[in-house]
Amino acid sequence: MKKVGVGVKTKVKICGITNLEDALVSINAGCDALGFAFFKGSPRYIAPEKALKIIRSLPAYVIKIGVFVNAQEKTIKKVAKMLGLNMLQFHGNESAEFCRRFKKYKIIKVFRIKDKDHLPDLTKYKPFAFLFDTYNPSKKGGTGKKFDWELVNHIKGLEGPIFLAGGLTPKNVCQAVKKVKPEWVDVCSSIELVPGKKDAKKVRAFVKAAKSA
Repeated sequence: MKKVGVGVKTKVKICGITNLEDALVSINAGCDALGFAFFKGSPRYIAPEKALKIIRSLPAYVIKIGVFVNAQEKTIKKVAKMLGLNMLQFHGNESAEFCRRFKKYKIIKVFRIKDKDHLPDLTKYKPFAFLFDTYNPSKKGGTGKKFDWELVNHIKGLEGPIFLAGGLTPKNVCQAVKKVKPEWVDVCSSIELVPGKKDAKKVRAFVKAAKSA
């Protein structure tokens, strides 16, 4: 497993952005990337047209990540091109072969962790990065629940950058970074007032804690 080097700060992705105010709050707090959910089953779903209006008002250096769940290849590529996305996050049952069809983009493949008896085998996947989230039978993400972070160290075929998600908060993100040493941490529900609306104070607290780990 690739580890974060000494002196290298963990990067922060704020996910579930639905409005410009939250996007700017997150950027001003020091986050490195914003995530936009294009899965209509998500309470944080945003239409591509609305996301485009937000993105046009953002600094060019901000990494823009599109979150998709079992979407059609044509749809994903259309949205990615229209919005100028930097990374594509696949949060469904996308195969390794499917992920390889997006050579122009950095792919983040998500796997939801249940327990030590149900760890994924990643040997066939060669994305830019893997994201590990908490397993929930009825939700694809944004559960607000954490999993046993130590399990990441036992996953087969894990190479490249890691995004750690699932129940991360301003209070526990330091501990998570020390245990897993991910290149990225990904947060959503724990820094919200309600689904789709961020709490500026919690956003700032999370970024500060993650960067100081």
